[in-house]
Formats: sequence, C-alpha cells, structure tokens
Amino acid sequence: MAERELHFDNFENVLGLFGSLDENIKILESEYGVTVITRGDVIKVTGDGDAVDAASKAIDGLFSLLSKGEELNEQNVHYVIDMTKSGQDAELQKLMSDCICITASGKPIKAKTLGQRKYIDAISDNTVVFGIGPAGTGKTYLAVAMAVKAFKAKEVNRIILTRPAVEAGESLGFLPGDLQQKVDPYLRPLYDALFEMFGAEGFQRQMERGVIEVAPLAYMRGRTLDESFIILDEAQNTTSEQMKMFLTRLGNGSKAVITGDVTQIDLPGGKKSGLVEVTKILKNIEGITTVKFDERDVVRHHLVQEIVKAYERYAEKTEGRHHGK
Repeated sequence: MAERELHFDNFENVLGLFGSLDENIKILESEYGVTVITRGDVIKVTGDGDAVDAASKAIDGLFSLLSKGEELNEQNVHYVIDMTKSGQDAELQKLMSDCICITASGKPIKAKTLGQRKYIDAISDNTVVFGIGPAGTGKTYLAVAMAVKAFKAKEVNRIILTRPAVEAGESLGFLPGDLQQKVDPYLRPLYDALFEMFGAEGFQRQMERGVIEVAPLAYMRGRTLDESFIILDEAQNTTSEQMKMFLTRLGNGSKAVITGDVTQIDLPGGKKSGLVEVTKILKNIEGITTVKFDERDVVRHHLVQEIVKAYERYAEKTEGRHHGK
C-alpha cells in the first residue's frame, strides 16, 4: 500500500477538483482503484503504488484545468484520465491556453481537447481546412468561433455558412412557406452557433447588413467569395461535383473550413461522398490540411464517447465479416 500527499495553494480549486457530491473524485477512485481524501489544501491518495502515481498525475492535470478557469465535469475528467493513461498528460498544458473569442453571454471559448487544439491551430495556419470526425467534437462550433474571431479582427469582411440540404431531397417543394422557410430547418445548427457568438440582436443586425450569410450549398454556385470566412457543414453529404463547385468559389483573402462525419453519409443511391474523395485529391497541397477527430475529442456527455466507440467496433466487425466472405 502506497500513499502520496499533494499540496495545492488554492482551496477553491481543491473543492472544484472534488466536484458536487465528490463526483469527480469518485470517477478517479473507480478508474485507478485508489482512495482520495482531502484535508484543507492537502489531497491524500492511497492505494497500489503504480495506481497512486497515475492518479496523482491525473489530479495534477485536472488541477491545471481548474487553474485556467475551467469547470470540471464528467467529460473532461474522463479526458484527463485517458490522456494520462496514454502518456500525454504533459500535453494537457496546451489546453485552455488561448481564448478564441467571447460569446455574447461572456463565456470564453477555448479548446477542450488536444484534437480541438490541433484543429484551431490548423485553421489559423491554413487557407482550407477539413475537419472530419464524429458528432460532438466541436467541429462546426469551433469553426464558427474562428470565423467570428477573424471577422472581429477585420481579417475578413463576411462570414458565410452553408450546408447541403440533402435530407430534404425533392420534398422541399412540398414544405409550407417560402424558400428561406423551407431550408431554415437544415441550417438551424449554424444559426444556433452564431446566436451564441453574436447574441440574437447582434446576429440579426449583421444579417441585415449582409455581413453574415447562412444559405444552402446550392446558393454558392456561380459566385466568387472574396475576403470571406466560409464554412461548409455536413460536407459528407456533398457530391463530388458540389465539393468541387464549393472549393472553386474561394476568392482572394478568404478562408474555408469544411466539416463532416464520414460515417453519417445520407446521399441517395449510393453516390460517392465529395468529402471522402476530396481529402485524397487535395492531399499534400500547401495551405490545405485535414484534421481528424476521434471519440476522445467528443465534448458532450461521456456516454457519447462510448456510443461512438461502440459504433466503430461494430463497423470494424461488420467490415471484417464482409471481407471474410
């Protein structure tokens, strides 16, 4: 049986480390098979020697997040544990280091995982970025945050958000209302992110000025988009032709972020996804890069990570059976 004492200066952060009803510490104790107690600003970890070492590293990582103003929850506690187990605990210092922008309610937006940090850096350093990964990894939300940051820094004059309305198919003609009302449901996730960044009134004001445009992908045809930050969301549902059309709209002083989840393709008739194809076609071109997220980058409820992993295991097993025929 081993024991280690960890001394911290900030008692409030020690309370934050334990969480409501000690929920964060219960996760640590369950993962490592240790006992964690606190006396003032001293935390005592007891258990098997290796487990105590590992749990202490995880506690240091969690305390680092707290010292940067981050609140702990089930998702980021599990994330720090995963990073510690894979020997990446030193990398955690890169998280929460830079604020991308502040929402209308005053909330700072920062990278919550190393994958998100890599994505943000890629958007800063490249003209075209493909963000590919499962739901809940912040692909679209962070792209919108980077667009707002670029707009406020006067690096671009417009923000354009678009996505294919493939789920609507031919049914758009049968939906009530004018064309804008018909396509709005498919663009709602993009509106939601912009509302949070600008506030409802600020968003409406910028829309009226033509500074923000949210439109279906079909509206991009025939245009040249200069000095714009353009986000193509749900890009796995573009055809090869649509993807080429979108990318060739890029004008001077513009930046494009293309996001998608290649496991969620809704194209009819077995059509090839433009997103799957384009990352192969544009490989090794300077100024264009791809960032791939995995289940560890999911920042929703921890169960979402488990769901993503379960689907990946099922897909691998099904593919294995298919090739074994």
